[in-house]
Amino acid sequence: MTAETTEKPNITDREDIAKRLLRSSAKASFDPLVEIDWDAPVDPDMWAIRPERLSLYGTYLWDQLSEEQRKELSRLEVASIANIGIWFETILMQMLVRHAYHNDPSTNHIQYAYTEIADECRHTVMFAKMVEKLGGKTHRIEPVAFTLGRIFKAIAHGPLIFAGALFVEEVLDQFQREAVPDEEILPLVRSVSRIHVVEEARHMRYAREEFARDWATRGRLNKAYSKLVLGLVTYYSATRLINPKVYEQIGLDPKEASRVARKNPHWIETKTWAARKVVATLSTADAISGLSKYFWKKAGLLG
Repeated sequence: MTAETTEKPNITDREDIAKRLLRSSAKASFDPLVEIDWDAPVDPDMWAIRPERLSLYGTYLWDQLSEEQRKELSRLEVASIANIGIWFETILMQMLVRHAYHNDPSTNHIQYAYTEIADECRHTVMFAKMVEKLGGKTHRIEPVAFTLGRIFKAIAHGPLIFAGALFVEEVLDQFQREAVPDEEILPLVRSVSRIHVVEEARHMRYAREEFARDWATRGRLNKAYSKLVLGLVTYYSATRLINPKVYEQIGLDPKEASRVARKNPHWIETKTWAARKVVATLSTADAISGLSKYFWKKAGLLG
């Protein structure tokens, strides 16, 4: 992408935007333990996500499932995606604490970082309770991704912190924005989605502008390194959205179902749809290119 065709992002003053985000947080933050009726039963006849968003939709395995199994699969897949949310938000909280540790806590910018950490703490509890209600399990992510997550949270610097956060938050946000107005979706999922959408809108604004501001200061070598690491992060996140144990819970062979899902054009299209906004943001900054682009495409995020 040439300088003539690259649009420069509109970046506001760092302290001014943080001040506005702090004010917004004071006006519209939620306690999921209070806001959500956790004692309400989960209706097995309702979907947890639109059927066309499920990983096996349109495949021969989908045709073999009963309507009851399909709806159970929807609950379990939402639970699995929430597990990935918990995994990455835990990583994000640690990165934000480290970011705050190296900066001035008297600034609005860092005070908002602490505010976001508090939001993410509530979100992880909310997601964990939703997973339990949907009949899923908080499976520990497989060893390779778990280890890479530990490394990433320890080595990630400014643009990687905020680009990684933006990726996961944007993907979750797309699924949840679609769920909120849909009356065929379980009320529990819609309630969780509504809270997350409102609060993550602030987080994404913070991450988007901080990434653009920091990225512009980095040299060619640093950018090349960041793009590669980010490509790996997105690959391991996007290819672990659905835990194979989900398929086993509804009576399918987990290896066969995982293989079918991985090649399913409907599922690839869904992941591309969910990632489209963050792909546009990072592509504008030329943060998806070279070897990193291979990982984005292999994960099914570029179509």
